[in-house]
Amino acid sequence: KKYGTGNGYSLGVPENWAAYEDIAEFFTNTPIDGKKVYGHTDFGKKSPSLGWRFTDSWLSIAGAGDTGLPNGTPVDEWGIRIENRSPVGSSVERGGATNSPAAIYALQSYIDWLNKYSPPSAKQGTFRDNNIAAAQSNVAQQMFLYTLWINEPAYQQGKMINEKGEPVWRLAPTPHGRYWKQGMKVGYQDAGSWTIPKNTRGPKRAAAWLWAQFCVSKSAAVAKFKAGGTPVRHSTLSSDFVQKNKSRWGGLIEFYQSDAIHLWTDTGLNVPHYPLLFRAWWPNLDRAINGQISAKEAMNNIAYEQDKIMGSLKLARYSPKLNPKRTQAYWLAQPGSPKPAQAREKPSTLSYDTAIKRWRKAPQ
Repeated sequence: KKYGTGNGYSLGVPENWAAYEDIAEFFTNTPIDGKKVYGHTDFGKKSPSLGWRFTDSWLSIAGAGDTGLPNGTPVDEWGIRIENRSPVGSSVERGGATNSPAAIYALQSYIDWLNKYSPPSAKQGTFRDNNIAAAQSNVAQQMFLYTLWINEPAYQQGKMINEKGEPVWRLAPTPHGRYWKQGMKVGYQDAGSWTIPKNTRGPKRAAAWLWAQFCVSKSAAVAKFKAGGTPVRHSTLSSDFVQKNKSRWGGLIEFYQSDAIHLWTDTGLNVPHYPLLFRAWWPNLDRAINGQISAKEAMNNIAYEQDKIMGSLKLARYSPKLNPKRTQAYWLAQPGSPKPAQAREKPSTLSYDTAIKRWRKAPQ
């Protein structure tokens, strides 16, 4: 009631970043049972995981790229523009979006929320620290969670569960930034597969194939899911054990049995050289988070460095062919991404039941 009175809409699952921010501010400034709580948490320590936070999905959640699955066409979630299957630019001046208003907004929001609404230790934490810290019963929400952490003991004990041993926390659809449009990817998920090297021959190859079959067999897959919480088979999700105990995973089973799984995708082949390009991200993000440079300067640095790296790449197929530079105004006036600056969206929330129904009916 107090939240609704002060904000003009009901407290619920935030549908967009404006509502997420309002909720973060409310909880950060409202003691619960006389105790300090935080409306958000994330991490800021200089490490590769800081880069993953952004290349995995932060820009796509903000809406920096284009519509089209799996990664956005012609501009993907890294802000790289693809034409005729070849990368043609990362900077706005070349038709990319890595330093677009949407990307700068994404980083500035990250910095603001980390400073205003997160526990003091968050800026010194890595992605593991952050995900465990979110299970200390003093954080109201998190923008997105790597789901492997929910099988950590911290999520299955103390104030994180009720008297029946069921979680009091819930997984819900990711809120969108103001630039996000229907038809864009929503988030990130790894999708692995078994790889047997070409030089593994004869009996060794047969043994490797047999072992792989065992590891993804129905019985082994259920046992692995009980231990690790990462499913590899649909049959695991529909097994008697999982269906009887699905409340233990706080919404994860509902997610994986919904249409929404197709909207969470991994990094695509549109990133021409992941290791080289990735190096541009986390050092610049760290400098922005620590106030050494602005969010705009950081995203400019990343965009121009990616352009430089792509311009030097010579690949066997689909080698980058950089667009000539144009003014940012030219590209921001074109349809799609990069997108011109937009005003703050109207905050919107959903009931949890409605949010889960959105998963089930997610457009393909």
